[in-house]
Amino acid sequence: MLTQAPAFAQAPVKLVVLGDSLSAGYNLPAAAAFPVRLQKALTDKGIKVEIANAGVSGDTTSGGLGRLDWSVPDGTQGVILELGANDALRGVDPKIPREALTEIIKRLQARGIKVLLCGMLAPPNYGKDYADKFNAIYPDLAKQFDVPLYPFFLDGVAGENKLNLPDGMHPTAEGVDVVVNKILPTVEAFVAALAPKN
Repeated sequence: MLTQAPAFAQAPVKLVVLGDSLSAGYNLPAAAAFPVRLQKALTDKGIKVEIANAGVSGDTTSGGLGRLDWSVPDGTQGVILELGANDALRGVDPKIPREALTEIIKRLQARGIKVLLCGMLAPPNYGKDYADKFNAIYPDLAKQFDVPLYPFFLDGVAGENKLNLPDGMHPTAEGVDVVVNKILPTVEAFVAALAPKN
């Protein structure tokens, strides 16, 4: 009798990118959105993943919390959490995104879903006090919940005119590729921790 290899050995790791316009692919072709480019980069390295794009342009951390249950379906193994830029742009009291992100992580962990937290930095126009409070949210939560942190989602792209759309805030397709290349080692380690051990 032939014994079959267990099906899960070949199954791709299922990820969801829960984010805003930065991951949704604002004003870009669908194929240039962050989750699509990230999946391609991982596949090119022989890493099997399925990455769902749960990015909603204009979404805040509170908005992400509100749609969490239907944005992250059962069977999801890991969530790349990329929210907070819109809270910072609007000067929302840092307590609000802190509470919303805390609740998102708690709920995902309660479902047995691992989280990779992507940090965001406040724009300088709200002053140092605001920036200090806002910027501390991500490292604090990563420590509190023992989740991996990618310190700044737009590392290498923020402030680079040629890598951003004319609005100066959203990456071009080339900018998305820079984000992917920078975050790739962090995501690889995250996926490796999720893959079933044969």
